[in-house]
Parts: sequence; structure tokens; C-alpha cells
Amino acid sequence: LPFYDGSQNHVFHLFVIRTEKRDDLQNYLAENGIQTQIHYPIPPHRQKALPQFHQLSFPITEKMHDEVLSLPISPVMTDEEIDFVVKIVNQWT
Repeated sequence: LPFYDGSQNHVFHLFVIRTEKRDDLQNYLAENGIQTQIHYPIPPHRQKALPQFHQLSFPITEKMHDEVLSLPISPVMTDEEIDFVVKIVNQWT
């Protein structure tokens, strides 16, 4: 977890985790009322802006891309909401 001592205001943008079972976790969280996102659904080398890389293989990039999931994060989340997300993630098997 990122260190935060509370002495300054911070707007955390993304809270990204990795799991080999991303889709399963995302579905489980949705079933429990927790919205998640895959913020970058297309790997960089497959994006329209980089056509020269479309046919190349980047196995590490592709593996990481298939594993990342953004959990809810916001400066307006209550401690109870945060605790709920933590609890549900920890209950996932």
C-alpha cells in the first residue's frame, strides 16, 4: 500500500492491483456491490496510435495487462466504505 501519513491532502487517482484471476475477482466484487475498472483495456502496443507495434509480441506487457484491476479509491470514500472493500477483497478465494 502507498504510504500516507495524513498530513497533506492527496487526490489518489488509481488503486491498481494485479491478480492472475482478474476477471473472477472483478465479477466477485461486482456481485458484492463494488465497482472496479480496467482503466486501460487495450495494451499500449495494440493501440491505434502505435500501428507499427500491432504485430509484435510483448509477453510481459500482455501478462500484466491481463492482470490489472483498479479498485475504488476516492478522497470522499468513508472509512466504512474502505473497510467494506478491504473485507470483501480479503474474503475472495
